[in-house]
Amino acid sequence: MAYKKIKKNGHTVYVNEGGKVIGTKHIPVIERNGYIFKDFERTGELLPYEDWRLDPKTRAEDLVDRLTVEEKIGLMLHSSHQAIPTLPRTTVYPHTYNGKPFLESDEKPWALTDQQQQLLKDEHVRHLLAANFKDTETMVKWNNHLQELAETLPHGIPVTISTDPRHGVGDGDQEYKGSVGDISKWPEGIGLAATFSPETCKEFAEVASKEYRALGMSTALGPQIDLATDPRWMRGMDSLGAHTQLTTDLAKAYCDGMQTTTDSADGWGEDSVITMAKHWPGGGTGEGGRDAHYPFGKYAVYPGENFAEHLIPFIEGAMKLDGHTEKCASIMPYYSISWDQDTYDENVGNAYSQYIIKDLLREEYAYDGVVCTDWSIIQDRTPTVGSYVPGGKCHGVEHLSIPERFLKLIMNGVDQFGGVDKGEHVLEAYQLGCEKYGKNIMDEKLRQSAIRILINMFRVGLFENPFVDLELSLDIIGNRKHVEAGYAAQLASVVMLKNQNDVLPLKTKMKVYVPKRHINEFYTFIRFKSTVQEIDPVSKDLLAEYFEPVQNIHEADAAIVFVDSPIGNNGFDPEDLENGGTGYEPISLQYPPYTAKQGRKVSIAGGDPREKTLNRSYYGKTATAANESDLDNVILMKEKMGDKPVIVCIRMKNPAVLSELERYADAILVDFGVQKKALLDVISGNHEPKGLLPVHLPKDMETVENHCEDVAFDIEPYTDTNGNTYAFGFGLNYSGGVIKDDRTRRYHI
Repeated sequence: MAYKKIKKNGHTVYVNEGGKVIGTKHIPVIERNGYIFKDFERTGELLPYEDWRLDPKTRAEDLVDRLTVEEKIGLMLHSSHQAIPTLPRTTVYPHTYNGKPFLESDEKPWALTDQQQQLLKDEHVRHLLAANFKDTETMVKWNNHLQELAETLPHGIPVTISTDPRHGVGDGDQEYKGSVGDISKWPEGIGLAATFSPETCKEFAEVASKEYRALGMSTALGPQIDLATDPRWMRGMDSLGAHTQLTTDLAKAYCDGMQTTTDSADGWGEDSVITMAKHWPGGGTGEGGRDAHYPFGKYAVYPGENFAEHLIPFIEGAMKLDGHTEKCASIMPYYSISWDQDTYDENVGNAYSQYIIKDLLREEYAYDGVVCTDWSIIQDRTPTVGSYVPGGKCHGVEHLSIPERFLKLIMNGVDQFGGVDKGEHVLEAYQLGCEKYGKNIMDEKLRQSAIRILINMFRVGLFENPFVDLELSLDIIGNRKHVEAGYAAQLASVVMLKNQNDVLPLKTKMKVYVPKRHINEFYTFIRFKSTVQEIDPVSKDLLAEYFEPVQNIHEADAAIVFVDSPIGNNGFDPEDLENGGTGYEPISLQYPPYTAKQGRKVSIAGGDPREKTLNRSYYGKTATAANESDLDNVILMKEKMGDKPVIVCIRMKNPAVLSELERYADAILVDFGVQKKALLDVISGNHEPKGLLPVHLPKDMETVENHCEDVAFDIEPYTDTNGNTYAFGFGLNYSGGVIKDDRTRRYHI
């Protein structure tokens, strides 16, 4: 016998000597030549898709020919966001447990909801997106319950669980990012770019993949490799920056680190996580910096005629890896309409564009991995143009029926539909396609998509053992080595812009005053209006580990002021629309109120079924930062402190105009998503800053207004009172001043 049999956690595990580890609860096994295989079809015969010795493509082709049309369609659905457990306000869609809300049920937090069971049983869905979950135990047991249910269903196809990025430290007001307390913490994407280190990015990806697999997750909805060429774009913090070569190198490192199982000949295995590079062909060029999550931001524009450069991180990075997995296993197009870029004059959302998906991605660049739409691009939208629409980003195809939208996607070569839980309209699209193009063509379209999807599932070993061992997971999630690596990356990402008269590092146990922050109302990512916030930016206990906190500023030896980059409404104010305006306003990167005197009087792109005007200009409109008082805090601290140092720490979500703020600060640190402890370690001298700016910080808003949304670094950067220019690659350290090293020699403008 060439295997060992182990009973654990209600599952049976077979360890094949020199082969795959098999895990099962309900599926019987077959022994052949001393090896154990799963008998998915319960035939007693070893079928090709059951034979782990065969390559993934051969296995996928065998399995797909056993599936019904409805089962193939189920593979093409990638679920809406799942919360584990589902509590009020944790997802857009309500879930029940035996007909009751979770808090009224007697279920454990890892129990499957009625709707999740329906996804697997009735809709044949095998790709679920996990948004929020209580803790590691809950996530692991939820995964195992899903897999146990899947084993009882025809063909025994396991479940792939996907996740948005969840290792970042930054504030969670972006998409549906969630975290769990004991997972390791790393900088946000732009913070990884600030290290200028593909090696650090690869280390992150290797750790993240281990932690994801320990949670039962096998697909990462990332990396986000859009070139963030417009500094106003709200997704810039999640990107890897605007520098083409740096982003390309980081994209390679991310995908290689995430997808590679080191002891595997083809790179794939039980440690691998499928990457979904996003957002093809680049989403960082929204007109006026607006974002295509919203109808008011649906147009990507290219006034600099620079469309081709935005493809480079994909075609030279994620699609051309150095490791054995060769390319990212999947790609996600963005919501944007890439204005006037396609040869068919369609001006439709990227996934709907025949030119961008079929002609470019599939044919010109020969991409044969999975193409999955971004979430909720199918459904109709609510009537109000300013609303956030969870199920309505069908940009440019509002005139098509829902089945017609699905058919258009299928014919372009799209394989999966993000945020779709039911297959009824996809089946209607298939039937419509049979009438229009012929049954043979439609059958082959579904077959090819199902094969691509199944190949990825076979690659990561889910068919052999989809179960997760909680005991092992608890050793992996956030273990000391992972936590230390993440914290080291945080430290490496901190950028020091100013250190007047070498005021930093501060001596430990100095008396330090930290003012509270005030933030006015603003429209959040999900377009709800926030409440007014009074924030104590750092805990007194943490501050006391480094300095002596004081409540009276007159007792202080130094002041540390924590601020954010300017917070706004992402370019649209519904109240202006309600009062008879168009709703459009500038996205301001400065703290004082900004009136657009340099903006376009007529927008490049325009038109929406719910708008009366084609002109989306905000010329002459004024935007006010919700955190304008951050600047007031800095000025007040300088007035009160006199010759004593004022240290400013900026959480840089977008490149800020610092002309008003910088003159009042003795030292400035930029934080691209780190814990406060990391900033205090730099301020106190426990760590020397070595991060570099991955972006230009603009001189003023006029240079931003005059730049081309699709061109990086065409804005004039700010030069401070010491003569230092806050441009890409700039950063200071304690020992030598302006940093010049191998990184700045490799990556420059």
